[in-house]
Amino acid sequence: MTKLPNFADALTELIALSSISSTDIHWDQGNLNVIQLLATWFEQLGFTIDIQAVPQSRHKYNLLAKIGSGEGGLLLAGHSDTVPFDENRWQSDPHKIVTKDNKFYGLGTCDMKGFFAFILQVCQQIELTKLKKPLYILATADEETTMAGARFFAEHQLIKPDVAIIGEPTNLVPVVMHKGHMSHQIKVKGQSGHSSNPSLGVNAIEIIYQVIGKLLNLKEEFCQQYHNNHFDVAAPTLNFGAIKGGDSANRICGYCTLDIDMRSLPGMRDEELLHLLSNTLKPLAEKYAGRITIEELHPSSPSFAQDENCELVSFAEKISEHQCCAVNYATEAPFIQQLGCQTLVMGPGSIDQAHQPNEFLAFDQITKTEDMLLKLINRYCLFA
Repeated sequence: MTKLPNFADALTELIALSSISSTDIHWDQGNLNVIQLLATWFEQLGFTIDIQAVPQSRHKYNLLAKIGSGEGGLLLAGHSDTVPFDENRWQSDPHKIVTKDNKFYGLGTCDMKGFFAFILQVCQQIELTKLKKPLYILATADEETTMAGARFFAEHQLIKPDVAIIGEPTNLVPVVMHKGHMSHQIKVKGQSGHSSNPSLGVNAIEIIYQVIGKLLNLKEEFCQQYHNNHFDVAAPTLNFGAIKGGDSANRICGYCTLDIDMRSLPGMRDEELLHLLSNTLKPLAEKYAGRITIEELHPSSPSFAQDENCELVSFAEKISEHQCCAVNYATEAPFIQQLGCQTLVMGPGSIDQAHQPNEFLAFDQITKTEDMLLKLINRYCLFA
C-alpha cells in the first residue's frame, strides 16, 4: 500500500493536475486525472468508490466516495475543476505549489482543490471503521461553467445524507444564502448597407442602444421593487457583460449582440426574471418585428437559502465562531440541497482569492479547517 501524502504533498499533487473548465473549447479540459487521484487516496482509506461520467460533457466525471453504513450521515462536497488563468499575470507556474509568506500559491489552492487535501488529512485521523452513519465525499465536474456535475448528481439522488457541507472558500464562515445566476444573449438582426444612405438599411447598433436603455430601466426596477437585506447588494442585479456588432465604419451594422447576466434573490424563480426581461423588451420587439431575439447562454443556477434556524446552522456557527451570512456569487448548494439535506457552504480560503492571479491558501487556515472537519464528522457520523 502506498503511503498517503501529508497535506502539503496532497495539495501539490492536486494542483499539478490541470482540470480547467471553460466555455472556450481551446481552454476546456477533462478532469479524470484529478478524479482518479482522489479515488486512489480514498480507496486506500477504505472508501467505496463510484466514478460517474457526466453526460453531454467533454470527458468530465464525478467521484462519490463512501464509508460507513446506514442512513443519513454527512456529505462533504466540492468541485474538481478550476478557471483558466492568465500566465502573464501569475508570478509563478499556476500548476506548481509555491510556498511563500505563510501561503500556498497555486491555481485551485482555495477554489477549491485544497478542500479535498484537508478531507484526506482528517480522514487519516479518524477510526473510520467506527462510523455510526456514512461519510460521503463528492467531487464534481464543471462547477466553474455549467455546473453539469452537480446537476447530474442531483438528478440521480444516489444518496440521502442528513447534512452537506460545500467547501467553497468562505474563510470558514457558514453561508446560508446566495443569489441565483442566469446569462442570456440578446441578438439584433439589422440590415447592412452603405453608410452613405442609412434609409436603405437597419442599423443593429442603434437598436441595441435602445435595448440597453430599456434594460437600464429594468435595473432601476430591480433596485426599487426587490430587496433582501441579508445581502450587501440587496437587489437583483443585471450586468452588461459583452457587446459585439458591425465590421466597418462605412457599413450599416447588420448584426449586433449583447450578453447579459442576471442574479436573482432567493424566492425569485427563473420564470419571473425572464418574464420581466421579456416584458421590458416587448415594445422594441414589436417595433422591430422579427429582429430581436433572446437566447440562453448557459443553463441557469438557482438561488439558495437554508433555514437559519436549522440544527446544522447552529452547530456550524458554534464551531466556526462566525454568524451565518449571505453571498452574491453562486455555488452548487441548490443542487446538493435537492438531495433533501440541510446544506451549508463553508470552506477554507477567501473568495477574494478565487479566480485571481497568484491564488493562495494561507497557512492559518490549516488547523482551523481540520478542526472544523473533525467536529463535523464526529457530530454527524460518529455520535449521531
